[in-house]
Amino acid sequence: MRVATLFGITLSLAIGIGEVAAPVTQAVQLRDGTVYFVQPPKLVGATTTYKDVNVWGATYYFTINVPDNAGESLQKVTIAQREGSENIRYDLNDTRAFVGKSDRKETRLRLGAVTRERKTRTVTVNFDPPVTPGQTVTIALRPVKNPSFSGVYLLGVTAFPVGENSHGQFLGFGRFQFYSNGRSWWFP
Repeated sequence: MRVATLFGITLSLAIGIGEVAAPVTQAVQLRDGTVYFVQPPKLVGATTTYKDVNVWGATYYFTINVPDNAGESLQKVTIAQREGSENIRYDLNDTRAFVGKSDRKETRLRLGAVTRERKTRTVTVNFDPPVTPGQTVTIALRPVKNPSFSGVYLLGVTAFPVGENSHGQFLGFGRFQFYSNGRSWWFP
């Protein structure tokens, strides 16, 4: 394994001329070219606007903190349904992302491709440009509607640094509990 040497060069130059330099953190890159975060992002939280089954117009928010010492920008995030009795379908064209949390939306972020893999029940959200370290970002994912069946739905969140051969870091699960409101699914 090799780590980029910019920090060492900067430190050597700073010591050599008697100045103190701010530490620079670089991504970890293996010999085969695989890029890793030095300090991985953290899943701060996951929440939904509606917890009832069959509700239209819900938004699922996934908030991620990219630490200052991540070593690399955040290129993409995958959100994979791991548990739940029904496959959740999404309106991928309505996916959004912004700096901040769901209750404090700041700057809207541009997204690249947002895709879905049906077999693995995974949505991939690409950032264009990538999210730089030191930011908290939120992805707003819109389901076509909430599931028809009540219960716990687990959505695994994985973050990938910039690079053609980047290693995804699993951040944890967004846990959504949907409740039946006692009405039959065919009545509004």
